Amino acid sequence: MSTDLSPTARALRAIEILQTRPGTTADELGERLGVTERAARRYVGILREAGIPVESARGPHGGYRLRRGTKLPPVVFTQAEALGLVMAVLDGQPAAADVEDLVGSALAKVIQALPESVGRQAGALREHAWTAPDRYSARPDPATTSALVAAVAVRRRVLVTYRSESGKEWEAEVDPWAVVVRHGRWYLLCHSHRAEAIRTYRVDRIRAVQQIAYEFEPPEDLDPVAALEENLGTGWEFPTRVLFDAPLAEVAPWIRPPMGRLEASGDGCVLVGSTSNPTMYAQEWLANVPFAFRVDGGPELRAAMETLAARFAAALADHSGPDVS
Repeated sequence: MSTDLSPTARALRAIEILQTRPGTTADELGERLGVTERAARRYVGILREAGIPVESARGPHGGYRLRRGTKLPPVVFTQAEALGLVMAVLDGQPAAADVEDLVGSALAKVIQALPESVGRQAGALREHAWTAPDRYSARPDPATTSALVAAVAVRRRVLVTYRSESGKEWEAEVDPWAVVVRHGRWYLLCHSHRAEAIRTYRVDRIRAVQQIAYEFEPPEDLDPVAALEENLGTGWEFPTRVLFDAPLAEVAPWIRPPMGRLEASGDGCVLVGSTSNPTMYAQEWLANVPFAFRVDGGPELRAAMETLAARFAAALADHSGPDVS
């Protein structure tokens, strides 16, 4: 059994479990707390002695639950929980170190509500820990994100207005399967009825969200993270096809999912995908792959690669004038 939590932390955790999961059995409570069933019953007794009205019922639909209308004490964090929360917030949003930031303002309120001893350490951590912003991260509008999550929860189709990186804007009816956070970016994984295919949309590029009166059922075996990884490089305006001379196993570690699907081809491999920004695809992605390659498809990507090659060639050109001495 786990010994990571203190008795106080386990008691607080037990309240949280009973509040969010009414009908939790002693066995389930013990499993979630990392203790035996007997110890879980003991924690229930401790809560009752502290005046927390925990009710129990027998039978298949029984278990422990908090009495209806119960007013719980304010949320109390342990020192480890408080410091872990501050670290997670700063890691996910470096700007939260500034109280003028939206999340920073919320974090300041949480720290102020903590007991003095815990709050002092959490405040010191926030004040003296420096963070470097991730230039690839993007913060979507909270209202837009909330609207998407609400539609995911009730399984309602939405009409989204989307603007691609190239500036092209369109509307699409989609079934929102999941909102996925990946490397500092928020994505909507969905089925697009406009394209009749799975699509992944950056949430920070969604301009409007409107629920419409159609319900849907997501795939039963849906793994949102795996599906996102598989489909990040599909469905964009400009098709891409790149041939590599090296074996797939050697090239694969250098290929990011948004670049497309890598497949074996003879002694080498081929990368098939699409992009809304051929310049970025050429300069930031392909240029970093340390293997010989040839752009076999996608006139936009070929043009971007030609521009990049000309720039590199110009950097190596001999600009010294003729020797007239």
